[in-house]
Amino acid sequence: MTMPGKEKKGKSHRKSRGKKQKKPEVDILSPAAMLNLYYIAHNVADCLHLRGFRWPGAPKGKKGKNKT
Repeated sequence: MTMPGKEKKGKSHRKSRGKKQKKPEVDILSPAAMLNLYYIAHNVADCLHLRGFRWPGAPKGKKGKNKT
């Protein structure tokens, strides 16, 4: 017997965690990407660093700020 206003809820469907969605292929030389790069990069080395083409021995950026 169920109480008025209380109903059994069905099982919720969850997505499996094992599958990851593929990232779409992005053209880093597209006009939109170049415009974005124009505003965020200061020179060619910075441009390549931001696009993931790091050179050996490149300084690694800090993640987060130290609170003191």
